[in-house]
Amino acid sequence: MVGKVLDKDFLWGFATASYQIEGAPEEDGRGPSIWDKFCKIPGKIAGASSGDVACDTYHRTGEDIALLKETGAKAYRFSISWSRVIPLGGRNDPINQAGLDFYVKFVDDLLAEGIIPMVTLFHWDLPNELDERYGGLLNKEEFVADYANYARVLFKAMPKVKHWITFNEPWCSSILGYNTGLFAPGHTSDRSKSAVGDSSTEPWIVGHNFLVAHGTAVKIYREEFKPKDGGIIGITLNGDGVYPWDPNDPLDVEAAERKLEFSISWFADPIYLGDYPASMRKQLGSRLPTFSSEDLALVKGSNDFYGMNHYTANYIKHKTTPADPNDFLGNLETLFESKSGDNIGPETQSFWLRPNPPAFRDLLLWISKRYGYPTVFCTENGTSLKGENDLPREQILDDEFRAEYFRGYIHALAEAVEQGAKIQGYMAWSLMDNFEWAEGYETRFGVTYVDYEGGQKRWLKKSAGVVGVEFKKYIKDE
Repeated sequence: MVGKVLDKDFLWGFATASYQIEGAPEEDGRGPSIWDKFCKIPGKIAGASSGDVACDTYHRTGEDIALLKETGAKAYRFSISWSRVIPLGGRNDPINQAGLDFYVKFVDDLLAEGIIPMVTLFHWDLPNELDERYGGLLNKEEFVADYANYARVLFKAMPKVKHWITFNEPWCSSILGYNTGLFAPGHTSDRSKSAVGDSSTEPWIVGHNFLVAHGTAVKIYREEFKPKDGGIIGITLNGDGVYPWDPNDPLDVEAAERKLEFSISWFADPIYLGDYPASMRKQLGSRLPTFSSEDLALVKGSNDFYGMNHYTANYIKHKTTPADPNDFLGNLETLFESKSGDNIGPETQSFWLRPNPPAFRDLLLWISKRYGYPTVFCTENGTSLKGENDLPREQILDDEFRAEYFRGYIHALAEAVEQGAKIQGYMAWSLMDNFEWAEGYETRFGVTYVDYEGGQKRWLKKSAGVVGVEFKKYIKDE
């Protein structure tokens, strides 16, 4: 039995991302992002859809805040569209005041209702002009300089924001954008999918550039803004839970650890320990960039908190053959069934997602031990529901599967805290159904049903009330 182990100032709430909810892609001066361009390529997005309308949040921020109020949320994590603020993206390009004002007002409106804003600077939607101008994320010098300028513009405009996230899931941008080609800008060595890309080298370059840009933005915030604004800043990394396929096979046990290193430690080790994991260096060799002393000085120690996105788990089985040059997992297999026939968890609408709450607890403790027990904010956690999009609205609103997911994962979080993890916040994904990237609108993750065909009307689902109810069990003085 876990008691009230969470501090009374624990922040719980919900999360979204700009391209997934805002719509209004050309309104009030916004420029195109790489996702606007990617969605126009036939075959890339389920249902040939895009974020052109999505949840129409650009015109409905009042409705969003009303939803948050109804759930009792203490905080809201959202991201900024870089190309809404600086349409062309670059440090010498003009700022779009209307776009900046939109976010400044939204922060003020959230605070007026007692909801704490947690702001992500970059959630995958790079201004398209920067990709075309100099190769975007592949160009360290230009990208870092432009991102630093963008970050400074927002830090200056929004001193009331006390929780900043530099990047969301750089693993996804690096691997899905530059190895498999499933995400914008779609680079891959597979010429049937893209005319450009080298899956064996580009993701590691992009990941490195993310780290340097993150460290640069943190330095700017700490030196120029934190003394007077008093906020905190960190990066959000994604990671799945792991179990050895055969727990009695040392090679599977080792492979499970390597899986975590190739996903989480790729970014977290340089920040907390000062270099990439040895397992990555061993497999990737010179394809994995090295840090200059100047870059490492920026990166090491550049987290005030660890942002964690987590959804699922896998059984991990080692491979006996040499690693493929395009491999990004660590030369291993990810499976849903163990050697003994145990299943990791029930199916969802997302092919990659199977609920397994104990793996969440274990992963929180693994991160805590490896990185010296940092302050952790769980910045995304949630699930899709198999066939949800095909159900009538009444059944969609009774999403017991998602409610049970939250019960299990929130309990697992409390168990991790009881065992020593330092967790200060939790943002459920997502406040509302939205554009689910390559899966389009066929997959729903929201605690709010959005009727895309009926003018983006919203209805809270059963799960919307469960998050707050569950946290009241574990937060002191609640």
